[in-house]
Amino acid sequence: MQQEHNSIRLGISRCLLGEKVRYDGNHKLDRYLVGTLGKFVQWVGVCPEVESGLGVPREPMRLVEKGGKVSLVTINSAKDHTDTLVSWSKNSVKELRKLNLAGFIFKCKSPSSALRDAKIYGENGYVQGKGPGLFAKEFIERNSWIPAEDDGRLHDPAIRENFIERVFVYARWCELIKSKLSIDTLINWHADHKLQLMAHSPSKTTALGNMLGTHDKRVKRLYYCYFFSMMQILKETATVKKNVNALQHIAGYFKSDLSKQEKQEIVEVIENYHQSQVPLIVPITLLNHFVRKYDKSYLLRQVYLNPHPLELKLRTYI
Repeated sequence: MQQEHNSIRLGISRCLLGEKVRYDGNHKLDRYLVGTLGKFVQWVGVCPEVESGLGVPREPMRLVEKGGKVSLVTINSAKDHTDTLVSWSKNSVKELRKLNLAGFIFKCKSPSSALRDAKIYGENGYVQGKGPGLFAKEFIERNSWIPAEDDGRLHDPAIRENFIERVFVYARWCELIKSKLSIDTLINWHADHKLQLMAHSPSKTTALGNMLGTHDKRVKRLYYCYFFSMMQILKETATVKKNVNALQHIAGYFKSDLSKQEKQEIVEVIENYHQSQVPLIVPITLLNHFVRKYDKSYLLRQVYLNPHPLELKLRTYI
């Protein structure tokens, strides 16, 4: 199933788009997100502080824990904006649900939008820990299945690859469930994504496949169970070792087709990747060449070989 890239909507903190909505009137433009990923998605910008009426510029705020409750308080005047932000967030999350977002990128360290690393201060003025911003917390609690990350972690190539991979899978899934639900459709989906899932967890992929063989004919329930299990598998890191396993699995389909020289070429390229001498895109490109050359219909369907646009250059660094 092909997903039109320009139909994929992602939520994002507006400052990352270059909008001057931060407390000091500046922005935090992320050129990769806007200039590269932005070619393949529609951005839905969100700034909780501005959109809840706090304006630009505004007094900086921080999260403060008092009596077990975390509040959003201005640093100098100690004005509490918690109720305003939480009320706005609840309404905003309801509206965002209508847009069928395939993911969300939050602004790290923000008291309203951080996914996990906003500083939480105690009454004594010292940092007591870290946690989500008020809007991010509200969004995740009501959309736990939607891929979410913050801009800081996306600078890590492996995390960026994992997040965008999940976004494209989620977007394809949303297209899948628009059609009539059936066991055969789900079995075909699993077949198309099997190698991609194996690169994250071979054992859990096998268990997921077994789920399809032991269903109790309650199709809608099976779809939900499959989906949540699949997204949990994809959250696991696709390590070099697990990628090598998937690559060798693919190579096994060519045993009766390749010349001795071609077989040796595949073995060497996979080993070079295993030894971190070349990035993943190198063995993937070679295997795609042989898939087309020998017209392997099963492999032509494998999302693992083409999970997202090449222009994103995600497999160049892992």
